[in-house]
Amino acid sequence: MNNRTSTLFATTLMLGMALTALPAHAETLVIPLGQQATDNISAMPQRGQTKGAVSQRHGEPTTRHAAVGQPPITRWDYPGFSVYFEYDKVIDSVRHRQSGSAITP
Repeated sequence: MNNRTSTLFATTLMLGMALTALPAHAETLVIPLGQQATDNISAMPQRGQTKGAVSQRHGEPTTRHAAVGQPPITRWDYPGFSVYFEYDKVIDSVRHRQSGSAITP
């Protein structure tokens, strides 16, 4: 080995040892799921239901947001959850975040 190669090898080896000798630090995030696991998920509107079926089962929403974009996406807010529609069909239902269910380290 010539001098340049051995210097490069020694530098790489020392750098590798220095990096592995540094203490590792990680945090654990606790993300409480609240009562989601115990709630009856089937009670929320399911994908593919019509606006009429959602209205019939859950009543009038507290807020109806105007359609946005193309295809038009509409949101209806109910106490505890929101329902998203594409045209007249449900594409998703989302539970509202419960107070006190923040992500804590």
